[in-house]
Amino acid sequence: MPPATPSPVARSSCPKDKPRRPSMASATPLSLSAAQASLRQTLNRCGSRRRKSRDGLAPPLLARRAAGSRDAHAQRRKQDRLLGAHALRRGRLPPPPGRRKWPSWSRAGVAMEAARGVDGGGGRRTLPVRLRKRKSTLYRPAPSGTLAGRGAALVGENIYLCLFTITVRLLNCFLVQTSFVPDEYWQSLEVAHHMVFNYGYLTWEWTEGLRSHLYPLLFASIYKVLHLLNKDDVQLLIWLPRIAQALLAALADVVLYSLVKRLDGAEVAKWVYFCQLCSWFTWYCCTRTLTNTMEAVLTTFALYYYPLEATRTKRSSIPYLTLVALSFVIRPTALILWVPLLLRHFWKEPQKRHLVLHSCLPVGLIILGSSLITDRVFFGKWVLVQLNFLKFNVLQNVATFYGSHPWHWYFTQGFLVVLGPHLPFFLHGCFQASKRHGILLVVVLWTVAVYSTLSHKEFRFIYPVLPICMVFCGHSLKQLKRWQRAAAVSFLLVTNLLPALYTGLVHQRGTLDVMGHLQSLCSAPADSAEQPASVFMLMPCHSTPFYSHVHCPLPLRFLQCPPDLTGRANYLDEADLFYADPLSWLSETFSNVTLLPTHLVFFSVLEQDISSFLVTNRYEKVATFFHTHLPQGRIGSSIHVYKTNQKRL
Repeated sequence: MPPATPSPVARSSCPKDKPRRPSMASATPLSLSAAQASLRQTLNRCGSRRRKSRDGLAPPLLARRAAGSRDAHAQRRKQDRLLGAHALRRGRLPPPPGRRKWPSWSRAGVAMEAARGVDGGGGRRTLPVRLRKRKSTLYRPAPSGTLAGRGAALVGENIYLCLFTITVRLLNCFLVQTSFVPDEYWQSLEVAHHMVFNYGYLTWEWTEGLRSHLYPLLFASIYKVLHLLNKDDVQLLIWLPRIAQALLAALADVVLYSLVKRLDGAEVAKWVYFCQLCSWFTWYCCTRTLTNTMEAVLTTFALYYYPLEATRTKRSSIPYLTLVALSFVIRPTALILWVPLLLRHFWKEPQKRHLVLHSCLPVGLIILGSSLITDRVFFGKWVLVQLNFLKFNVLQNVATFYGSHPWHWYFTQGFLVVLGPHLPFFLHGCFQASKRHGILLVVVLWTVAVYSTLSHKEFRFIYPVLPICMVFCGHSLKQLKRWQRAAAVSFLLVTNLLPALYTGLVHQRGTLDVMGHLQSLCSAPADSAEQPASVFMLMPCHSTPFYSHVHCPLPLRFLQCPPDLTGRANYLDEADLFYADPLSWLSETFSNVTLLPTHLVFFSVLEQDISSFLVTNRYEKVATFFHTHLPQGRIGSSIHVYKTNQKRL
């Protein structure tokens, strides 16, 4: 006898037959118990229909199928609860097209009700919600592509941040109108001017081969382009190198933000970026044409590519090793900062031989070879400047000729001044940062400790570790409460803004202002009754820039102070001999009045000592420039310019 044909009601009650959904008006919410009962009745009706078609099956097979059906039903209910929990976390699943919400009889509707925990009595019960495990931020895919390609991708990802940072650093550049140390001119701009225009003055470091031409070559390229375009105006020669350095500093700020964002997230990166921008010492130094500034930029770039965090894929070491090698070639002491990082990388690298033979050696040979060839072109002979630098400054300790400090100076003065108002936040951040930042703290302490062993100390020597310190300051601000953070931000803005503006616009500006006056002598009309203009600067050696800020063959002279390289006892340079007895030195040097310069430039502290010489030779004051509110020793509060009234003989 054939099986009976199921009724239309039974057929429409089976889920596989896709019943017509009720209208929105008839779709009323079901409680959890009612939804489960309705689903059970539907399954029972479908099961009875299927059993009629399986009369010939053996009972054991039916039992196994029934057990499998119950397991599948339990698994589906579990999936429904998870689906509802996921919908609640994300807000809500989107309803089908044409409906404002899910029908209560649908699977998603039942899951939503089940996840909300609605029981049959209208109350609520709490169901455990299974949270999805987030992917660890420690394991990110390694960046791919070339160094230039990754840099372009980095800029593209943070285009608005880049534009804002460039604007800030350009403003920074134009608001720094003071001098800091002689090296910002004599180790960069003066060398570049001599390379392109073939006149000027090179200090003893360049005659002895202690410096590489790679860094001045950057500015020499700018000068050469201006010269070829016949646009080598003195103002462009002064400002374009500073603008170029400001752009590099802006890019380093963005790279620092991206590095911290990759390690610790956007919130910490935001505060690190804020600390970096408002640091008074960064503001004071980052746009100056100093090798220390370029060292800080290259260090930040290299840290971005250094494997600070674990990655699932192998990251190439060549980009960061290239940047480290460049910083070493420009300034050999840059290797001090990288010693802990290089040792850590070597220790953690499973393929040590591959790292040395396929990364370190090729990069080192290429960069060092490029430096050798460049210096061969400009020195005219083969010179290994890095070896000479270490021999003179470390082994022979020639740098002490320019001053020495006690071993603890960086810990008691230097590091405190460089950090400035950020110091308490740095100390707090050292305890708040995660353990993987311990290597960065080791780098800071190691660098300051090693520099403390050298006799000659300056603030700018430890400037490259300042961006690393800002990482800890950012962690400190992130951990503060909201009201504490607001107070800290206000404190940092005020306490950094005042010294940044004072040191950038007021302190030690006279040595730059006087060069503008001397440059005007180049365009002064020649008077047949007067001597051709010539200038003698009776100041501590290298107090002012030279031909890079005049850009004309105006006869210039200054008191020289090269160190003693022969080991003579009681050695005195020209500047020391002059300041020992200024009047006698002038009378002896210019016993022939025809050798007198037309202009004398000196600090105000010297005016009283040489007043009789000025009167005798008919010098008159023609200009005075403010220099500093804090005169000391041979440096006065202002700079005087005297001009002789003697006629041409």
